[in-house]
Amino acid sequence: MKKNYIKYTTVFLLGMGVFASCKKSFLQVNPKGEFAASNYYQTPDQAFAGLAAAYDPLTTETGGLDGTYTDVLGPLNSASDDCYAGGGGPNDTNDWQLWNNYQLNSAAGPQQGFWPINFLGVSRANTILAEVGGVPGLSDDLKKRYTAEAQFLRAHYYFDLERLFKNVPLILKPLAQADIYNQLQAKPADVYAQIEADLTAAIPNLPATVVASEQGRVTQGAAIALLGKVYLYEKKWAQAATEFAIVNGTPGGTTPVYGYHLVANFGSIFSPNNKFNSEAIFEITRTATQAYTWNNWNTFKGNVYVQMVGPRNFGDATYAGGWGFNPVTKLLHDALKGDPRYGYTVLDMDSLVAVEKSSYQASYQNTGYFLLKYAPLTKYKATQGQVELNYPNDYIEIRLADTYLMEAEALVMGSGGSARAQALLDAVRARVGLASVPVSMTTIKNERRLELATEGHRWFDLVRWGDAPTVLSFKGFQAGKNELLPIPLTDLSATKLVQNPGYAN
Repeated sequence: MKKNYIKYTTVFLLGMGVFASCKKSFLQVNPKGEFAASNYYQTPDQAFAGLAAAYDPLTTETGGLDGTYTDVLGPLNSASDDCYAGGGGPNDTNDWQLWNNYQLNSAAGPQQGFWPINFLGVSRANTILAEVGGVPGLSDDLKKRYTAEAQFLRAHYYFDLERLFKNVPLILKPLAQADIYNQLQAKPADVYAQIEADLTAAIPNLPATVVASEQGRVTQGAAIALLGKVYLYEKKWAQAATEFAIVNGTPGGTTPVYGYHLVANFGSIFSPNNKFNSEAIFEITRTATQAYTWNNWNTFKGNVYVQMVGPRNFGDATYAGGWGFNPVTKLLHDALKGDPRYGYTVLDMDSLVAVEKSSYQASYQNTGYFLLKYAPLTKYKATQGQVELNYPNDYIEIRLADTYLMEAEALVMGSGGSARAQALLDAVRARVGLASVPVSMTTIKNERRLELATEGHRWFDLVRWGDAPTVLSFKGFQAGKNELLPIPLTDLSATKLVQNPGYAN
């Protein structure tokens, strides 16, 4: 496995409790056991450690309210038409079940994880931005780079908050105790303007590439791609296309400066043996080397999601067992059947056990179809610690095929560029041996579904396209309500925050 400097530093920080997360509310800014920032940022090493802590909410799967499991893939796949929640029963990992059935409320649902973990990230990024300029002995170049990374991270956390909640406070500096309960929700346009400003400021001061020991840190390409994605969600088509073109380069070729190009073998994109491959623009690292046990809840750096999606009570030479979450829907199975990506995306478990004359335990909402991109493979089982908690599979949050299709969408929805949009769509399809189809929003939507299935994008796509009420009606999606998550009840008490429409306090 390639070494990533972020993962080891954040584990150390969490162990010493300097930047311990606040599990009750993002508004509780000084949990017991933390050191005051004014007393901490006194050396370059401490500045580096603080920056690593700002990355940590991206990499910790279990940091929400009361230890809520906050991995992005499980809840988002449960809410989409790609998967069901699954698991051991209708109350197993209840937040996933509630979003799967669109029965969530202000007191229960995935917001219990997403809201605090993202505001924790905002808080830590704000601290770095406030303190890094005054750290003795830190070079000007490192101050610029750390500042740029913190700006990217704050933008990333706020982008997720906007997409999930829309109506959020805009907090740009560490809060004084007297101010923490007086925060008002900002206009979404103002939050998006700040996201754009942070990314625009960050881009010139981020490295174009990083050395192996720094993999996992933000690069210039990641910031440009995220800015393009932000513009796309704002329907700023021309600006989105401009940013994506920088990271995409010539469709099917290698991007100048950044070196991105499509991986020839689609199935190898997701392999732990192929981390930080040429298609990965922003990759979130997991590791199997920490030997975590159940005593390390809220600090796992292995990929627990991999264990969750495996078939229950099963194991052979290829596939390890799991807990039966996120069974693939027949809708996705049928959409992918016959596509070259099917065999890298969907595991037909019933056919496998029929051939092997073996068996597995059907999970709740079992369809017989399981995820393959994050499947628990026997060869990657940890040899130390609690095996289930230590899978090494990374999560590629932004990859080149994704940005190809987003640029194609921006061009089709904008004022021109149909030839380039066609070339981008064709490149994604050609990589898996598929012929060209005429570019349109219909074909782009279909390609995004097949190319990016189970990677956590589908729910966001359906919502932003306005397709969710129709596509997700079989799960109970209500238009005008379920496009957003409710604000957690704990953060409405004694504050000036107002609940999102459709959810009672």
